[in-house]
Amino acid sequence: TVIRPADGNETAGAYKYAVERSKNDSRPTFLAFSRQALPNLPNSSIENTLKGAYAVIECEKPDIILIGTGSEVSVCMDAAKELESAGTKVRVVSMPSTEIFREQPASYKDALLPKSVKKMSVEAACTSGWDEFADAFVGIDVFGASAPGGTCMDKFGFNKDNVLACAKRCISGETGVLSNGSQGKH
Repeated sequence: TVIRPADGNETAGAYKYAVERSKNDSRPTFLAFSRQALPNLPNSSIENTLKGAYAVIECEKPDIILIGTGSEVSVCMDAAKELESAGTKVRVVSMPSTEIFREQPASYKDALLPKSVKKMSVEAACTSGWDEFADAFVGIDVFGASAPGGTCMDKFGFNKDNVLACAKRCISGETGVLSNGSQGKH
């Protein structure tokens, strides 16, 4: 099981999951931590982490759902603020573990990520695999760059402006890979 915590509370939940799974089921867990200093998120908790995904920012009848993992959840929150100020209803979901989320009851998964709502994933990793949960994807499908973390994240499109632009494209009906990091490759 892979877990990418987005803050300290999710980190505590990831450790809890890893220790319990190791002790009870003798299953390995990989914890992928961020280099960035990250704020604690609204609604983050050990309990929510153990669901694999949960709403960080909730709203009734969202126009779009931004799904982030790890440090990208904060970027999703920044983009959501801009969208909301323009009148767009946004739910932000932290998904620290797709594997744990898959184990949840269908009713929970469908309520969190309704099929009728446009969804966009944002992860500083390859875009493949996200089509199970999202319609559009922001990720990195290239490799080989080297720079300080913040510089790489910005150049590869993990910033508010790019996520905001991609979210608008998703809302207008575009699907698939909307940003794959190739704009940062030199």
